Amino acid sequence: MSREITLNIGGSPAELERINAAVEELAETEGWPAELIFQTTLVLEELEMNIMNYAYSGDESAHSQITLRSDPKLLTIEISDSGKPFNPLEDAKEPDLDASLQDRKIGGLGVYLARSLMDEINYRRENDRNYLTLLKRRD
Repeated sequence: MSREITLNIGGSPAELERINAAVEELAETEGWPAELIFQTTLVLEELEMNIMNYAYSGDESAHSQITLRSDPKLLTIEISDSGKPFNPLEDAKEPDLDASLQDRKIGGLGVYLARSLMDEINYRRENDRNYLTLLKRRD
């Protein structure tokens, strides 16, 4: 079985609840294990907050789009936005994981978590939009 959903996401952090609900609905339909639900939700929350805070600089009227495609062997996530050009594979700073909690800067873990939890990440800039594609094998 295979299913696809597409969400148009506004620039407000309140949209994260809608993302989580959509992930849970798709996960239930597709029979995802709890670990995949957790990883997908965490990665989407982190990346969408980055888009809201940095690509759109907090402009709550801005929108991004998330497409989730789930089949028995692969989960594909595509996130697109028309914000500032940003290639997280080249432009994101590596977080200092060895620093103490008091010395760490707030944030900076979204791209790191996506790289750690997903099997493959690809970026492209096309027609003034950022496209980030994440793949997670389900087998």
